[in-house]
Amino acid sequence: MTKYIFRRFVAVIPTIIGITFVIFMFQRLIPGDPAVAMLGEHAAKENVERIREQLGLNRPAFLDREALKQGDIAGFFDSQYINYLGRLLRVDLGTSIHRRIPVAETLAIRFPATVELAVVAMVIAIVVGLPAGIASAARRNSLLDGTTMVGSLIGVSMPIFWLGLMEIMIFAVFLKWLPAGGRLSVGMGLELKTNFVLIDSLITGNIPAFLDAVQHLILPSIALATIPMAIIARMTRSSMLDVLQEDYIRTAHAKGLMERFVLFRHALKNAFLPIITIIGLQAGTLLAGAVLTETIFAWPGIGRWIYDSILARDYPIVQGGTLLIALMFVFINLLIDISYAYLDPRIHYD
Repeated sequence: MTKYIFRRFVAVIPTIIGITFVIFMFQRLIPGDPAVAMLGEHAAKENVERIREQLGLNRPAFLDREALKQGDIAGFFDSQYINYLGRLLRVDLGTSIHRRIPVAETLAIRFPATVELAVVAMVIAIVVGLPAGIASAARRNSLLDGTTMVGSLIGVSMPIFWLGLMEIMIFAVFLKWLPAGGRLSVGMGLELKTNFVLIDSLITGNIPAFLDAVQHLILPSIALATIPMAIIARMTRSSMLDVLQEDYIRTAHAKGLMERFVLFRHALKNAFLPIITIIGLQAGTLLAGAVLTETIFAWPGIGRWIYDSILARDYPIVQGGTLLIALMFVFINLLIDISYAYLDPRIHYD
């Protein structure tokens, strides 16, 4: 088992290097110049060149062939990408071009907000989607099955921006039950220790802040959870239907076992591999796809932050935020691969 986990970790290294290359390359393909974006379209050429030199944008993107021709080995590797990799090895994500603030500091503040929203949304998706899929498979072709599948189809098809606006209009504007956006109400004091509002409010014993944070989470988390909830329900139903046709399920029924025992002990356990796979993929997607939700509900996460940075050509922020999200994808998939061996004894480590 240890060797298997070690091999999986080693196999992740080329993936991470490839991710850094793709992020760096495609960022440079975006039209526009950060120096021009900082100084304006009518800035003097010498000022633009000075800013480019300060930011290291006047260096070659990957390798300097001219330096190699002159025998300058150090100059050959003095490129933007090599310097970028060197900073990553030092856990240095760079400094924002426009705000001149270290990217890591801002990520430490904004990333917990996105994680908090994504985790709550995923919990809602699993708590609702998994039982709905199981019940639908157990009552195949019934009214419950049809209702669940229609509901999941609506959930997949419903745009998040429309659902978010409808939630705000109904529950925040008309009924005034819940806040329209933000993480905390204005004037609500909270001492931040981990930048996770729910955790910090419990650590400090600030129950009013905890309840206020929960209220602010309800609308955006439900909007974000609709698509993964529908996908989990449909995948659970499909996997359960395949397993329920197996001979050992019929044998379990013939032995007189309770329906609940057959569904959860035999069927769900053997149908769980594709389900946990889709849950892991959706968890990563929630982290990356929260831009619309964070924008609509004024949620101070990394989604909206990266979007604004793309428009401003702020390379360090885009690279740092995108790299963090990509690493979360890799980490989640790694956990899924390792969990397969625990969930299904038929999977061998070799």
